[in-house]
Amino acid sequence: MTEKTKLIAPRLPRGFEDRTPGEIAAVGQMIETIKRVYERYGFDPVETPLFEYTEALGKFLPDTDRPNAGVFSLQDDDEQWMSLRYDLTAPLARHFAENFETLPKPYRSYRQGYVFRNERPGPGRFRQFMQFDADTVGAGGPEADAEMCMMMADVMDELGLGGKYVVRVSNRKVLDGVLSGLGLGSDGGRSLAVLRAIDKLDRLGVEGVRGLLGKGRKDESGDFSKGADLTDDQANAILALVHSNIAIEGKIEGGEACGPGSAAIVPHPDFPLDSLAPAMATIKFVEGVAELSGMQRLFNAAGYGPDRIKIDPSVVRGLEYYTGPVFEIELTFPVINEKGQPVVFGSVGGGGRYDGLVSRFRREPVPATGFSIGVSRLFNALKLTGNIASTEPVGPVVVLVMDKDHTAGYQGMVSELRKAGIRAEMFLGNTKNFGKQVAYADKRNAPAVIIEGSQEREQGIVQIKDLVAGKQAASAITDNAEWKAARPGQFEVRREDLVAEIKKLLSQQ
Repeated sequence: MTEKTKLIAPRLPRGFEDRTPGEIAAVGQMIETIKRVYERYGFDPVETPLFEYTEALGKFLPDTDRPNAGVFSLQDDDEQWMSLRYDLTAPLARHFAENFETLPKPYRSYRQGYVFRNERPGPGRFRQFMQFDADTVGAGGPEADAEMCMMMADVMDELGLGGKYVVRVSNRKVLDGVLSGLGLGSDGGRSLAVLRAIDKLDRLGVEGVRGLLGKGRKDESGDFSKGADLTDDQANAILALVHSNIAIEGKIEGGEACGPGSAAIVPHPDFPLDSLAPAMATIKFVEGVAELSGMQRLFNAAGYGPDRIKIDPSVVRGLEYYTGPVFEIELTFPVINEKGQPVVFGSVGGGGRYDGLVSRFRREPVPATGFSIGVSRLFNALKLTGNIASTEPVGPVVVLVMDKDHTAGYQGMVSELRKAGIRAEMFLGNTKNFGKQVAYADKRNAPAVIIEGSQEREQGIVQIKDLVAGKQAASAITDNAEWKAARPGQFEVRREDLVAEIKKLLSQQ
C-alpha cells in the first residue's frame, strides 16, 4: 500500500487578506468617486510597477542597511536588488525623473495600487494594502500644498463624510526648527526616532510617546522599543509643541488675535512652553510658520474653515522624506476598539511636501507635494457610517439543466441573454438534484433562474423563478407543503419572450 500524499494546509499568510466580490464591488464604487474628484482638479492617471530597484526606493522606510529591512526584496539574475514598492510616492519620483524631458511641468497625476511592508502584522496592520495617491511634481509654492488639502476635504465630502472629518495641517520645518534649537538637528537618527514617536501619539498616548522620546518603552506583549534618548527637558519641549495651537491670521480660543502674516503659539495648559521658547526663534521654525500662514490665506479665500481644514502642530507623518507642509485626514466619529473602549476612528490618509525625493535622480531641485489615501481604512469607515454598500453584488441569471440531452438548448438561452447584455450562466455542476441547482443560484445571489423541463419544451414555454420575490414571499409561509404548492415568485412565459421578460424582471428588481 502506498503512503497517502500529505495534504497542504490551506493557510492565508499573516498580514494578507482575501477579498470577496462584495468588497471588490464596494471598493470599486468608492475608488470611482475619488477618481471623479481627482480628475475635477485636473489630475491624470499613471501606473507604475509593483517592483522597483531597491536603490530607487531609497532608505526612507527601512531602519538598517539590509536591502530587505522593511521591504520585500529579491535579487535579479544580474545581481541587482529589487523590492516590492512600500508606497506609491518613491516610484512616482523615479517615473518623473526617467521621463523628465517629455512630461508637463508641473506634473499632476494620480495612482492606485497595492503596496507592501515587511513588518510584523497585527490588528489593522497588513503587509499588503491598497493606496490611492495624488501628487503635483514641479510646483514649489504653498498653493500646491493647499490644493492637496482642499482636494482631500472635497473627497471626504463627496463620499458622504461631511462633518465627520478634519484635515490637519502642520509643517516639518516647525518641528525641524525645534529639534535644531534643542541641539538635535544634526543627529538624523535621533530626529527620525522623534518623528516616529510623535506619529504614534494617537495610538500610544502621551506617556507612550514620552517613553519613546526617552529611553524606550515596552508594549503590551513585552517587546521593548528603543527610544530617542532625549533628556526630560528635550522631551517636554517636543510634547509642548505637539500639544500647542498655532493661531495664524485669526484668533483661536485662549490666544491673541493675529494680523496678516503673523502667528501666535498658544500653549496647552498641561504643557507650558518654557522649555520650547529658545527653539521657536530658529530660521526653520519661522519659515515653517510663514508657509502655514500662506496656506491659511488660501483656505480662507476658498471657504475652507477650521471645521474642515485646521493647523495642528502634532501632525508630523512617519516617513523621513517630507521637507515642508504635512497633512492628514482624520475621521472624527467614535468607534469601539478591540478592548471595548470608545475611540476616534483616526487617520485614513495623509501626505506632504517632499522636495528632495526626485532630486535623488537629478541634479536640479524638483519640488513635489502629494497625499495618499489608505483605501482599506477608508472603506471600513464608509461601512461603519453606512455611506457605502457592503452587500454581495447581484449575480447572474442561472439557466437550470433539467435534461442533459438538451444542453444545447439551455446554452442557446444563455447566449441570447448574454447578447442582450444580461449576466447569465448555465448550471455546470451535478444536474441530478433540482434543489441543489436552485441552492447554487441562491449562493450566487442570482436574481432569477430559468426552468425548462420536457413539458415546458413541448408547450413552447419556460418557467422563470424570481428569487428575490420568492424569498420575500416565502418568509410569510411556514408550511413546507404550502410553499411547494404556492411556488412563490415563479411564473411562466413564452420561450420567444424569455429575454424581454428577464429584462422586465431585472428592471423591477
